[in-house]
Formats: sequence, structure tokens, C-alpha cells
Amino acid sequence: MIALIISYSSYRIFLYAWIVLAVIIFLLLLRVTAPYGRHASEKWGPAINNRLGWAIMEFTVLMMLFVIIFPFMHSLSAASWAMIGLFCLHYLNRTFVFPFRLHTKGKKMPLLVVGSGIFFNLVNGFSLGYYFAHFAHHDLAWFTDARFIIGVIVFFTGMFINWKADDMLIHLRKPNETHYVIPKNWLFEYISCPNLFGELIEWLGFAILCWNLPALCFFIWTAANLIPRAIAHHAWYKNKFSDYPDQRYALIPFVV
Repeated sequence: MIALIISYSSYRIFLYAWIVLAVIIFLLLLRVTAPYGRHASEKWGPAINNRLGWAIMEFTVLMMLFVIIFPFMHSLSAASWAMIGLFCLHYLNRTFVFPFRLHTKGKKMPLLVVGSGIFFNLVNGFSLGYYFAHFAHHDLAWFTDARFIIGVIVFFTGMFINWKADDMLIHLRKPNETHYVIPKNWLFEYISCPNLFGELIEWLGFAILCWNLPALCFFIWTAANLIPRAIAHHAWYKNKFSDYPDQRYALIPFVV
């Protein structure tokens, strides 16, 4: 069994520092667009198949999470397992389903982006796993707590939006096509990135239902990555398509 080697106070300091880094990265990403997807560029160095890159990055967080909690699995409460299960539901899709549905034949992802994603997921997998292994204390009453109920509703609302928007984007192109078109209908009439909007809502729900610092950190990091990404996507659409709808926002309807 792995002994407790980090006190709760030290663990909290680590997470607060992680939040500060998220704010710094957020400000950086407002100026420098992460070079993958439609923003990919050869100037960022060696690249690998983008499907493989996605799968490697997303699997990392599952691996780290279970490495940390494995010695303590027998002592985890039902509520902790519910939280872990919801987290894994998202990442099982992102690892084993989403990358292989993409119609992006021949597209590459810079190893720099893959490496950054691996680092991000290792830290988040550790922070969540260490909390559940050492500090989580949720009994069965947590399942009837308003925070858990509201959080679950918000989580699945966000997941539905994220998955539906991803599906609509994937089916804009045939399997061997790589060109871009203007997405239309549903939330795409109001924002350029409903998929990112849904993911933001999803992790907000997760932070609420868990009601702990590592889940809040995860939401903050999600916002730090997705808000600049959505703004960059929105600007890209407007630059590429002269007829792009003026009334659309980037990420949050009528706000951003």
C-alpha cells in the first residue's frame, strides 16, 4: 500500500499553485493559439496522427487516476466511485470513441501539443486520484445532497450538448473529406463552439457534484483552455467565411 506522503495542507498549496498556473496559461492562450486542429502549423515541430495524439493524451488521465487509487479501491465510498465513474465516462469517450469518429484523414498533431496534454492530464489525474485515495469522505447521504443532485443534472446536460455538437461537427464532412464548412442549426445558430460550451458546463457540474478543490481546479483549467480556444475558432470562422453569421458569439450565447 502506498503511504500518505503529502499532507492535506501541502496538497492544497499544490492545487492553489496549479490554479495560478491556469490563469497564466489562460492569458497566454489569449495571445497564442494552441497549434492543433484547424490551427495546426508545421512550425511547431514534429507531429503525429491526430487520432493517435488524442487517444494518447486522453488515456493518460485514466491511467494516472487508477494508478493512484488502485491500492485504496477497497476503501472508497459509493459516492466517490460515482464521481470517479462520471469522470471516467467522459474520458472513455474521449480516448476510445471520439478520436476514431473524426473525419480528419491525414491530419497531424504536433508532439508539443501531445506532450502538453499528457502533462496536464497527469497532474489532473494525480490531483483527483490523490484526493479520492486520501481525503474524500462522502457517505451515502451525499447522493441526496442538493449539490450532488444539481451537479449531476448540470454534468449530463453539458455532456449531452458536448456529444451532440461533436456529432454534428463530425457529420459535416464525409469520411474522406477534410474541408471546413459553416455549421448550422441548433446551438450553432447562437455560438460557434457548442461542443466546447457543453464541455465547460459538464465540468462545472462535476465541480458542483464533487464539491472539492481538485474538481474546482479541473473546471478552472477547462475554462482556461476552452475559452481562448473558442475565441480563436470564432475568429477563424469569421476570417475564412465572408458570409459567417454576425449574430453568433464564440462560446456563451449573448456573452462571449
